[in-house]
Amino acid sequence: MRWADRGLSPVKASIVGFLLLAIASYFIFTKQLPFTEHRMLYAVVPSSNLLEPGSPVRIGGVQVGKVTGTGRYRHTDDAVVAMQIDSSSQVIHRDATIDIRPRLFLEGNFYVQLSPGTPDSPSIGDGGTIPLDHSTDPVQIDQLFDVFGAYARHQLQSLLAGMGTALDTKPTAAEDHQLDPTVRGLTGAQAINHTFDTSAASLRDSAIVSEALTGPGGRALSKVVAGFAKASAGLTRADDQLGPLITSFDTTMRAMAAEQRGLRRTVALLGPTARHANTAFAALESAFPAGQRFADTLAASLPQLPATITASYPWLDQAYPLLSTKELGGLLHDLQPASASLAKLTHDERTFLPAIDQFNRCMTKVFIPTGKIVVKDGSLSSGEPNYREFWYAMVAQAAEGQGSDGNGDFLRINASGGPFLVESGQTNYAGENDTGFAQMAAKPLRTRPDFPNSVPPLQRKVPCYTQPIPDVNGPASTGAADGSRPNAPRPPLPNDPTRSLK
Repeated sequence: MRWADRGLSPVKASIVGFLLLAIASYFIFTKQLPFTEHRMLYAVVPSSNLLEPGSPVRIGGVQVGKVTGTGRYRHTDDAVVAMQIDSSSQVIHRDATIDIRPRLFLEGNFYVQLSPGTPDSPSIGDGGTIPLDHSTDPVQIDQLFDVFGAYARHQLQSLLAGMGTALDTKPTAAEDHQLDPTVRGLTGAQAINHTFDTSAASLRDSAIVSEALTGPGGRALSKVVAGFAKASAGLTRADDQLGPLITSFDTTMRAMAAEQRGLRRTVALLGPTARHANTAFAALESAFPAGQRFADTLAASLPQLPATITASYPWLDQAYPLLSTKELGGLLHDLQPASASLAKLTHDERTFLPAIDQFNRCMTKVFIPTGKIVVKDGSLSSGEPNYREFWYAMVAQAAEGQGSDGNGDFLRINASGGPFLVESGQTNYAGENDTGFAQMAAKPLRTRPDFPNSVPPLQRKVPCYTQPIPDVNGPASTGAADGSRPNAPRPPLPNDPTRSLK
């Protein structure tokens, strides 16, 4: 088809295309409509922050103008920004504020965020100025890093390096063993990406939880917030009491910190206590049926309770005089001193009972078993336990010692005389601690059983019941087969008063 058939020549078509390209370029680079009216607006800011002519001015994210220039404000360290605002935009009021903010990465540079102010405030006309106190200076990334010292920046670098290593490093075999099977062998970043497979279900469950928090009507959470606001208001009204409360709480926490070792022990015992409590609760729950039956039986007997109380009135009338001061009350008054003595006796028995216990043990473990031993004395053995021989000797001694005179009881032993001189043991005859001598017709043989040369040692600091039973038939008490004592001293010579056999 030829251009002539359409009524448009190639020259005209080129001119139309050029005009369309110029209009498009104008809109792309100026971003405003032609032949519109503008007004100038100035703002004093701490710093222009690399604002350049042509930087956009936006209200609520919509571009309403552009920056026409920046400069120093009246020989101060502050800057002034000149802005060209479309007349069709919102009215700018005197309480308007501006913020200089960085644009997106692909946009580059900064832009002016203009807040037009409140309708109650007067408007700013063409050429008006927004004062310094209505503007803010954005924080640059280098200013943010200047807050941190060299050590903090080094730690931040180490943190970022560590995060990079954690995200880009595969786990070792030992670490893989402790991981979930679905993420074994994956780097940290790959494992995080793997979690996106279950994110949909997790977000769905989170939505269910959020819906449950808001309640069926969607106002449960708001009611909780309202209740929290009321509680906060109540705390505000009790501000003068919060100080002592916090002080007391601090004191309590300090006391608990001082007893942290005991608290650790208590917390460690909470587990066993809880298990025992569960066992007790289970036993209590099993006892509930019996308790229910008892309660039912008791409930069935309650209608009879008024009649029972009425029937007990005569008994109470008779028991009242019995419990009066003249009867049981007086008896209790008389028994009060005895009760005090009984209490003291009970307290003293704590000392007496251990002593009598040791005495009983001595009797049952040492004394009585010793008395039951049969003394083996050859042809003179009686075959009876030695405690019986002891009492037999006491009876014979009493029979032989029936004689008495003005000095008391005495025992006479006649000596028929002879060539052998013997000496008695020590006596207190006539008040003198002395020995006696006599002449015997026959030579004394020996003492049966053998009389030891010394008294067995008595250990008073050792309990009696721990002592061994004495061996009364041991080597020290046994004579030779011929009736003589081994290694016995030679009998005294006749008429030799310096030698004797005791």
